[in-house]
Amino acid sequence: MSERPTRLSVPRIIRRRKGTADAWAMDSRIVPEETPIAFSYNGTTHAVMMATPADMEDFAVGFSLSEGIVSTMEGISEIAIEEHDEGIDVQVRLAAEAGQELTDRRRRMAGPVGCGLCGIESIEQALKPVASVDKVRLALAPEEIADAVNSLSERQPLHGETGAVHAAGFYVPGQGILAVREDVGRHNALDKLAGALCRAGVAGQTGAVVITSRVSIEMVQKTAIIGASVLIAVSAPTALAVRTAEAAGMTLIALVRGEEFDVFTRPERVPVALAQVKTKGDELAVNGPAKPNPDSAASTLIQSPTVRLVQYG
Repeated sequence: MSERPTRLSVPRIIRRRKGTADAWAMDSRIVPEETPIAFSYNGTTHAVMMATPADMEDFAVGFSLSEGIVSTMEGISEIAIEEHDEGIDVQVRLAAEAGQELTDRRRRMAGPVGCGLCGIESIEQALKPVASVDKVRLALAPEEIADAVNSLSERQPLHGETGAVHAAGFYVPGQGILAVREDVGRHNALDKLAGALCRAGVAGQTGAVVITSRVSIEMVQKTAIIGASVLIAVSAPTALAVRTAEAAGMTLIALVRGEEFDVFTRPERVPVALAQVKTKGDELAVNGPAKPNPDSAASTLIQSPTVRLVQYG
């Protein structure tokens, strides 16, 4: 397969303000490519994603795992990448048992949906129970959390050129970032990371997933499938993501800014931070009432009342 470009140079006209006058210029900018990626299983198309055309084998394995099509690499017998002018077709050949399970699933989902709630099956799938990571014993020091995010930012070449893609990385205490995958889609980046770890035989229980995006329920679900007990994010979580992480026994750390961060669930995996909060009494309250958002324009957003620990430099 010929290598499809992941970034392109496009012309642009720049307008800048200098005092009260306009300054115009013509130049170019590097932007990321976005390509339709079709996933076909045993010859039948299952889904089409818009994604960065890179790390296709990782994407195929990670997507198959996160969709529940396979539970291990043994469920996949072959992956073939087919290039087309309009996109890429990822042909996945499943082992007999996994192939039969997918056929049975398709058969169950086929049928009339005239009730207006064709999402009943989809809603149940969207809110399916998350694999528990409650028993995973992993502890992180505050400096390791900061190091995980800093190290991830240093290993994003496509984002460095374009400023327009997400990244997902896997951080192991004492070893640093073991793998990073980038994509225009945050879910895609995490799927690619899951596939890379699976193909390399890296156990998810050994480290933490680090992402550059906000934390939605899907990001928690995919992290649980990887087997990681800690999810670290640069941006904020949704309320449903917080509830889902709590139910899975996962430590959710978000809003990492330098050495500052918030721990929303299972703070015992950051023992130093939890110990310091407990000694401060009323200054920082665990299980206390939600505090207003710093941004008054966002004051209607829901904040988690469960745990909100903040590490101050």
